[in-house]
Amino acid sequence: MKPNKIRMFIYSIMLCSFVLGAVFLNGGQRAVTAGTEEPYPDLEIFTEVLRQIQENYVEPQDPKKLIYGAVKGMVQSLDPHSSFMTKDEYRELMLETKGSFTGIGIEITIKDNVLTVVSPIEGTPAYKAGLKAGDKIIRIEDKSTKDMTLMDAVKRIRGPKGTKVKLTIMREGEKKPLVFSITRDVIPLKSVRALLLEPGIGYVRISTFQSKTAKDLAAAIGKLEKKTKLKGLIFDLRNNPGGLLSQAIEVSDYFLDSGIIVTTKGRKHSQDIVAKAHRNDGSRNYPIIVLVNGGSASAAEIVAGALKDNKRAVILGTRTFGKGSVQTILPLSDGSALRLTTARYYTPSGRSIQLSGIQPDIELPFVPSEKEKEKKKKKRFLREEDLERHMPGEVKKEEQSETKVEEKGHKIDNKAKELIERDNQVRHALQLLKTWNIFSQIKGISASQ
Repeated sequence: MKPNKIRMFIYSIMLCSFVLGAVFLNGGQRAVTAGTEEPYPDLEIFTEVLRQIQENYVEPQDPKKLIYGAVKGMVQSLDPHSSFMTKDEYRELMLETKGSFTGIGIEITIKDNVLTVVSPIEGTPAYKAGLKAGDKIIRIEDKSTKDMTLMDAVKRIRGPKGTKVKLTIMREGEKKPLVFSITRDVIPLKSVRALLLEPGIGYVRISTFQSKTAKDLAAAIGKLEKKTKLKGLIFDLRNNPGGLLSQAIEVSDYFLDSGIIVTTKGRKHSQDIVAKAHRNDGSRNYPIIVLVNGGSASAAEIVAGALKDNKRAVILGTRTFGKGSVQTILPLSDGSALRLTTARYYTPSGRSIQLSGIQPDIELPFVPSEKEKEKKKKKRFLREEDLERHMPGEVKKEEQSETKVEEKGHKIDNKAKELIERDNQVRHALQLLKTWNIFSQIKGISASQ
């Protein structure tokens, strides 16, 4: 390819990309004007290097492959959440936000220059294998992840259903690397799950924010409300890696009737957004406890921050991931795309959670059920019922009838019982809501006090 043709080829790609980007961000047909007389004066060195490779490299090279490599390197010099996607990678991303993909089910990022697990998606092969938020992936198969791009790592981890991928990870508290051989599968991303824990107290978990998450949340809570009059809700955002900003706003709006949800600020005025809550019908005024941990990131942090700053919920768990930036997908002319960090977001109080995360109101780490059982054994008190030949108890008939009325029609399934048994954070949140409801019935005490 001759120098002049190469130069024209590059300029054409750059021009198409920036025109499409302007239309995508601004949503209108505005003219694109250059900020200077010569917008890309340093592009000359790029075309020079490309020409030298084409003319002098030991083997012939595909110009498109070289340009894609250069673009990836350019984007890699930005932040860990910006990336260039080929046509196939972009298509996979679009499928993922709509509900499914083939892989092992983990969200990953580059943290401190190390490939790190943000969170495993509940119920997926990665979750079942035991991968945890914060695990550092040092090898994929026999390939070191040092200097590996995020998109390259995603491509290596994903693959056909039924095939295996070997991950070598370093975990805090472990002296030696851990090796996991995980079988890939179709990951159906059903983002909302709901249970009735006790009569009047519901549990809702959002695993990721997809295109229909807000709609699915409303349907799930609607089903709970048909079973019982809700007096409290546990809202689980643990190990939720985020997703679509629009869905985070809609989910927050579902529980709020006024106030700011989130503010985004970028270099352009079009990226400055103040999302506000709309008045609802007042039927969802029950207390809410939101569960978070280090795997709660991005959109999950937006929701937790909105409910916390608007005094709508109590946050329980551990500090969240700390991702305070917004990415925009910019489709390019050849079907590829650019995921670019275009703005920062701020909670209703005006605070950025970048690096600092959302601090819970109640700090409570998750304790694995085995350790919890050991603690119970050590702390268990001797009770009257443990004594031999103890007298039988007496229960008034009216107390028995009240219990039967309360439980009638509110069957608690085994999944709810298992969750309460094995999860100390859910158990603590449940006790808080029960206590909340008891104190609200005491004369002379109101929520404002």
